[in-house]
Amino acid sequence: MKSIAIGVHLRREDIEPLADAVPVAGLYLSAIAVADDQSLSDRDLLVRVTSTRAALLDRATFVAIRYGFSFRAGAEAEAKCAPQAARWKALLEEHRHRVEFTLKVAAPGSARPDRHDFKSGADYIRALHDARDATSIPASFREKVESAIVPIAVRHRWVRRDTTSVELAGLIERELLPRLAEAGESLKMTAPDVPFLLSAPWPLEVFAEE
Repeated sequence: MKSIAIGVHLRREDIEPLADAVPVAGLYLSAIAVADDQSLSDRDLLVRVTSTRAALLDRATFVAIRYGFSFRAGAEAEAKCAPQAARWKALLEEHRHRVEFTLKVAAPGSARPDRHDFKSGADYIRALHDARDATSIPASFREKVESAIVPIAVRHRWVRRDTTSVELAGLIERELLPRLAEAGESLKMTAPDVPFLLSAPWPLEVFAEE
């Protein structure tokens, strides 16, 4: 039997009985047990992890663990988490009542370079980086976002993840989620021609790297 990690939490009671609570360097790792022969790409397992993750976030904010971190003993989990434990604890104490949100905006006219147009892999990688860095969204829409959403965020960060979109990642007080939803509806009305996706709440992920 192995366990799949979901997140890192301040308190055991934030986890049980929704998932197993594994002590790691003064914190607790939420995890679910699965059979050794069960593939991590199994659809039922993915659904189970996703639903458990959502239920845990309803209770309290946690630091998200990238999917695929598995372990067979608590000592193994602690060894992997210990180097980050002090930093995670400080973040969880500071942001205990906050959650992340993302606003992903499609970039007009953007295109991914065709790797067949390049003689070497290095040239293709450079072109990908250049295309990503050049990706942008209409300035007028960005101003609307800065006016409607950024003021209610504790922190925010614009991120270029690929060549087709730009993302605003933010940290917000959990109690302000209704206002975030209202701001999203307002953006739909004032900028109907700009495709975007506003989603929340999320655990600490982007801002867990601080």
